[in-house]
Amino acid sequence: MAENPLPWLAPQAPFPSAHAAWDAQSPAPGLLAAGGALDVETLKNAYGQGIFPWFSEGQPILWWSPEPRMVLKVDDFILHRSFKKSLFRFSQDSDSEIRIDTAFEEVIGSCAHAIRNQQSGTWIVPAMVQAYIEMHQRGYAHSIEVWKNKKLVAGLYCIALGKAVFGESMFTTVPNGSKIALAALLALCKQQGVKWIDCQQNTVHLASLGAAPISRAEFLNSVNDAKALPSLDWRFTPLYWNQILSSP
Repeated sequence: MAENPLPWLAPQAPFPSAHAAWDAQSPAPGLLAAGGALDVETLKNAYGQGIFPWFSEGQPILWWSPEPRMVLKVDDFILHRSFKKSLFRFSQDSDSEIRIDTAFEEVIGSCAHAIRNQQSGTWIVPAMVQAYIEMHQRGYAHSIEVWKNKKLVAGLYCIALGKAVFGESMFTTVPNGSKIALAALLALCKQQGVKWIDCQQNTVHLASLGAAPISRAEFLNSVNDAKALPSLDWRFTPLYWNQILSSP
């Protein structure tokens, strides 16, 4: 059982400390609070404190801060040989390109409707979609887009506060498409001194790409430092591929 009752938040109410989240012995490890709102300021405050929303249709807004936290350090990205060849071909193909923030609504809509293994339904419910569109309009949410023959074929979206980058979801309609989007985000981050991307949850797929768990305390300290740094320049140039392709 959880050691503490789950707090219910009124709109604009402050969050409890992330360290108060339910522990591994509870029914829902990492669950911190319910209620509140999905407006831009609330979401900014949440991410800045290592907290994110995650809930299904018919549930109240649920707020989480897992222990440990899955993080992909930029320098730890595993570029498998076969994918490195695919990425090089993509980078040399005049009909293929990376765009940023040109089709955010299409990206998040595709993520919401993506079919995922061992998952029924989606946590990217309409209220979440609208909230992140508003975050995008305010400059806090970004889409990394993979285009082929002038058609959007894959992408991801993320939240960024300063140099703190929080990965959210991805989709693809072509082989390796979501990995290409992630590699582009990593290349951009590496170019601009970002140290890590938050992955939130521990999955086998993320671990295969180099993501690893760190303690909540370490994660919160990293967020606090990174969010105070200047914001990223959200433009991608093909030269950024060298940040990834030149790795051994």
